[in-house]
Amino acid sequence: MLRKALRGILAQRPVLPPSPGRIEAIDLARGFAIALMIVSHAVSGLLGIRQVPDWGMVPIHLLTKFSSSLFITVFGIALAVAFLPKCDSPDWPRRRLKLMLRGLQVLFWYKVLTVVEMMPLYAPEDILDTLLYQRFPIWVEILGFYAIALLWIPWVLPLWRRMPLWSRLASPLLVALLAGWLERHFGFWGIEPLKAILVEDADHYTWGQLSRLPLVMVGLLIGEAVLRCYWQPAARRWLVLGLAGIGAALLMGFVAVSLPGLGEALVAVAWNVGKHPPELPFMLFSVGGALVILALCLLGGGTAAAWLKPITVVGSDALMAFIFHIVVIFLIFRFLLGYWQVFSYPQVLGFGLALVLATAGWISLTRWFRKYV
Repeated sequence: MLRKALRGILAQRPVLPPSPGRIEAIDLARGFAIALMIVSHAVSGLLGIRQVPDWGMVPIHLLTKFSSSLFITVFGIALAVAFLPKCDSPDWPRRRLKLMLRGLQVLFWYKVLTVVEMMPLYAPEDILDTLLYQRFPIWVEILGFYAIALLWIPWVLPLWRRMPLWSRLASPLLVALLAGWLERHFGFWGIEPLKAILVEDADHYTWGQLSRLPLVMVGLLIGEAVLRCYWQPAARRWLVLGLAGIGAALLMGFVAVSLPGLGEALVAVAWNVGKHPPELPFMLFSVGGALVILALCLLGGGTAAAWLKPITVVGSDALMAFIFHIVVIFLIFRFLLGYWQVFSYPQVLGFGLALVLATAGWISLTRWFRKYV
């Protein structure tokens, strides 16, 4: 009987009840991802990572490593909550087109912000090469991942909607193994940018579509659980405990694979060792911390989102937040004002924290203008 029940569960397709309202905890989690990203970009963009003191690398700069995994996972959660239930509806082609147009919008801003990032640092011919995918930027590259993903993932969401649970659970691991094998053993016909876009390359700071797809899939799975559990207090507590437990287990896994040199491993993660292409210690640390933050956001729910309103506002409009902070750091401060290595680390760190609040203010102001002007 138990075996039969287990088989029935593993054969289930996604159960996606409609959400009775906006889940602000998702905005809060995305906001934390972007806030950590803003602080990291402020430090590296105005001071340089090599100028960060040891006490700044660990623990402060170390914590920003949760950002990318959290951002990509929340991307998958948002797809599951907002679009996955509609994949079998008659108006799905219109919704799919909406996602793809959003991808083109992000792609446009990715190219614009590539110019903004590179203007203070590179010659025009280098910028042109980057726009043509001969090389890649650093600080805005995650927008490139996001844009391309929005152009093709909408086409496979209906397939995910039809997959049984066992295959959805197995898919992240299988895709991660495939991406790792391709990165190490497949030459991509000598086209280095293609390899960087798909599975990442050690010579480029890119987010590979296949190498980061497992995080999107994990987000889709969590999104299914959020739709089923968020509005039921008892079920939500179990979901929070599960996510926090898995996150803690991943962090303990990082500790286990790092011993006896845990201190050196923490410093290596802070220095982005194993981030591109992804390696096991870095991903254990980054994904583990991301899941713990996500669990805390779901636990706090709407109350935490209200208490931490600036973070929630930043997460509610990720593209605007990204545009604003890159323009302020690279166009205004670094290019126009020449503020490169002018301030100390504590000052730059304080600027990064203030920029998070300024970003929330800018988003609120633009919304007010759209509403009343």
